[in-house]
Amino acid sequence: MEVDEDNGPSTSAAVPDGETTVPTANSTPVQPPAVPPAVVPPTIAPLPAVVPPIAPIPAVRPPVFKPPVPQNGEVKAVDSDSDHEVDGRATAGEYEISEESRLVRERQEKAMQELLMKRRAAALAVPTNDMAVRTRLRRLGEPITLFGEREMERRERLRMIMAKLDSEGQLEKLMKAHEEEEAAISAKAEDIEEDIEYPFYTEGPKELLDARIDIAKYSIVKAAARLQRARRKRDDPDEDMDAEIDWALRQAGNLVLDCSEIGDDRPLSGCSFSRDGKLLATCSLSGVAKLWSMPRVSKVSALKGHTERATDVTFSPVHDLLATASADRTAKLWSTDGSLLKTFGGHLDRLARIAFHPSGKYLGTTSFDKTWRLWDIDTGMELLLQEGHSRSVYGIAFHQDGSLVASCGLDALARVWDLRTGRSILALEGHVKPVLGASFSPNGYHLATGGEDNTCRIWDLRKKKSLYIIPAHSNLISQVKFEPQEGYYLVTSSYDMTAKVWSGRDFKPVKSLPGHEAKVTASDISADGRYIVTVSHDRTIKLWTAGNIEQENDMDWTEG
Repeated sequence: MEVDEDNGPSTSAAVPDGETTVPTANSTPVQPPAVPPAVVPPTIAPLPAVVPPIAPIPAVRPPVFKPPVPQNGEVKAVDSDSDHEVDGRATAGEYEISEESRLVRERQEKAMQELLMKRRAAALAVPTNDMAVRTRLRRLGEPITLFGEREMERRERLRMIMAKLDSEGQLEKLMKAHEEEEAAISAKAEDIEEDIEYPFYTEGPKELLDARIDIAKYSIVKAAARLQRARRKRDDPDEDMDAEIDWALRQAGNLVLDCSEIGDDRPLSGCSFSRDGKLLATCSLSGVAKLWSMPRVSKVSALKGHTERATDVTFSPVHDLLATASADRTAKLWSTDGSLLKTFGGHLDRLARIAFHPSGKYLGTTSFDKTWRLWDIDTGMELLLQEGHSRSVYGIAFHQDGSLVASCGLDALARVWDLRTGRSILALEGHVKPVLGASFSPNGYHLATGGEDNTCRIWDLRKKKSLYIIPAHSNLISQVKFEPQEGYYLVTSSYDMTAKVWSGRDFKPVKSLPGHEAKVTASDISADGRYIVTVSHDRTIKLWTAGNIEQENDMDWTEG
């Protein structure tokens, strides 16, 4: 018993915690009573001591949610949020507001009042006219203007004054001023309406109405004849259109210089054949127009009457008359014997081109006053003053039927007008520079225009658009003319010192007519298509004929 008691304590004391004892040979195998607790794994024991990291967070209340605490007071600890808010409201009335907080509140209230004032002012109707603003200020008893005050500042000042009156409840004063202003405006408007009546159209004279009716009757007959001729050529098996066009183009291709004559001491500006082709008229910057006999181009007479340079000349298609235009703002009508018949005055600026109506009863003139006008040949009366171009009007041409007229000008625009109604039926946009010349084809549906962009444009009136663009010259195109019988070809004159002939079928080049030593200002084609004449700043008249055309007036060559 003593041995066991001595060995027991010594053995248990020598074994450290957590280790098992190994029995020896001298000792008896005795299981100590403390062994079972040591069998527990070492990783299980620390688990109850591990503290989760988020466990302490709910116990800590953020300080930002706590209400302010007086220095000498105590606050009762409250766990719930609702109790905390109730307690905060209960104690808020006992707080003392500092001077800084009071100033902040006053600034906030003032800013709020200004915001409300601006909203009220924005809702008010304030006049936009400066005179009306001054009148309203005067009626409100305020100075109509301040030193250095501009219109918008004056209007904003009126707006703020009206908003202040509205906020102060002085609406009666404001409404009274408004009623007085409205009464004055209405009274003034009634006076104006009684004095002036505005029609929705510009009423023309009775002569213009008669002229429109006459033009309509004339155009119906001419259009019917043109359509009948076109149908006959289309349906008649004996008619070979291509052969006719080829023959006309061959004739144009054989054009040669037949005659060259000095026309004046100053540069020439216009030319025109008579209806029978026996006379040629030219005009120059000297203001003198001259008549020449054909085909010798010998001077017949001189027409003197303009005080400024002459800009254009044209023969009547029906009578033995011719008209000239000048920079003296007038157009004059002459007889072929050289006597002055009428003077057409009314334009406010210099004239450019002129043209006779196919009936021979009317004359169209264009001017740098941005208008073109229609005149009665018999009475000399101005029938129509037509606006429509934003810049100077330069070229004019009448349709073969007499129903339409084309005008073109420095606004790079060509317009087609219906003379029977007075309406602008087409605005042809395409040129990028001023348009100086226009010409209708005898086929009735093609219009050629040329201008400073060096191109000639062919317009189809049926499609209302550009059909072909001819890059015709290296300088501006001064005039365009279709062959007057069938329109088989057209001639363009240019400041590149040449005139050119183009096919009316496919608009390809046919012939170039060089020879001038300066700008070619105008050209014309005889009624039978045998002659082409060009005039230039080199003061010469050049007559071009086909090489195989025989001279018809042989006796003229033996005169003298």
